[in-house]
Amino acid sequence: MSNYPAAYQATKGSALEVDQAFYRRISKEVESCRPIDSLTVPIRSGRAWEVPAGHVCRIVTIEGPQVADLNIWNRHDPRERLWASRTRQLQGAHVSTYDRLWSTLPFLRPLVTITRDTLDQYGVDNDGGRVHDLLGTRCDPYVNKMLTGEDFHFHCHSNLTRAVLPYGLTEFDVHDVLNVFQCTGLNDDDEYFMKTCPAVKGDFFEFFAEIDLLCALSTCPGGDLSIPFWGPDARDPIEVCHPLGIEVYKMPDALLEGWQSPAVADYKGLHGMYPEQVVWEKESRRG
Repeated sequence: MSNYPAAYQATKGSALEVDQAFYRRISKEVESCRPIDSLTVPIRSGRAWEVPAGHVCRIVTIEGPQVADLNIWNRHDPRERLWASRTRQLQGAHVSTYDRLWSTLPFLRPLVTITRDTLDQYGVDNDGGRVHDLLGTRCDPYVNKMLTGEDFHFHCHSNLTRAVLPYGLTEFDVHDVLNVFQCTGLNDDDEYFMKTCPAVKGDFFEFFAEIDLLCALSTCPGGDLSIPFWGPDARDPIEVCHPLGIEVYKMPDALLEGWQSPAVADYKGLHGMYPEQVVWEKESRRG
């Protein structure tokens, strides 16, 4: 493994510098709170829910190991949504406590900060696997049809599509995901691999909403990924599928004193274009 320095690094006072003490207090407070909202995501399905700014959300393995695909949007403007590739660059290909999930351009701000992860001690296993990845994206019926010739309607892409319809969103709004509880890495041929989920009943992934959020989660049809979904040994892994629980917690106002939602990116340029140039270009096209 290379010790070459990261391309993007935190500088004092930058948005990459996280006030860990504040988020520790947030996570500690959750332990003494009751959720104001909760729901269950059944196997091979998807659900969407809202998390107001300043609230905490937990994704919980309520019955056993299960991987899930998470999408996140600005509740008031779905054009702002999780940007998986930039989060990989700013935080890492796998995320855990105190990492942030970042939004798309031109907004570019943290949507959430991870406050607690019961799998944060998993680290790197002997195969190079890590947990909670941004390397891969959601399984989908298009790839399934291409690889198997069969239709299957409960891939994570389809689950997320059904989940967001009541909020006025469509398949075009579903985006690259955070694979929660999923153990993945790159093999010696630089190919993506997935391993059996290391979570057990009661594990959870917890995050603090930096802005008003709409979230959607799909319980992967592969369950805990211990049974191959594709390839010569593939079979239906429904026996290793489990539901997941969602819990939303309201934080006391006193605890949030001094905190505010992050502003959108400060860049106010026109990408090198100026009003007179834009006018000239429009006139040139007419001519």
